[in-house]
Amino acid sequence: MKAENKQLLVFTHLSQLLDLITGCGGFIVPLILWLTQKDTIMNMDENGKSIVNFQISMFLYALLCIPLIFVFGLGILGIIAVAILCLVFPIINAIRVSNGEKPHYPLSIRFVS
Repeated sequence: MKAENKQLLVFTHLSQLLDLITGCGGFIVPLILWLTQKDTIMNMDENGKSIVNFQISMFLYALLCIPLIFVFGLGILGIIAVAILCLVFPIINAIRVSNGEKPHYPLSIRFVS
C-alpha cells in the first residue's frame, strides 16, 4: 500500500526552483525523488513524470532559442519566457498538489509516459 505524502509532492515540485541556485539541481533533485519514491508515495509517479517532462521540454525550448537570438533578438524573448515558465509553474503546481489536484505543466512534451 502506498502512503500519502503531500508535503513530499509539494517539495518535489518546488525543488525545481533549485535551478535558480545551482543550475541543474532543479532537474536532478526531482528526478532522484521520483525514481526513489514512485513505488512508495501515492501520486509520486504521475507528479514525477510531469516534472521530468516539463524540465526536459523547457531545456529544449531554451536550446532552440539560442540560434533565434541572431534573428532580431527573438531568442532573448524566448529565453525570458522559458525562465518565467520555469519560475511560475513549479509554484502553481506545488499549490495544486497541496490542494489535492493533479499537476499541469503547459507546453510539456511527453518524453516519459
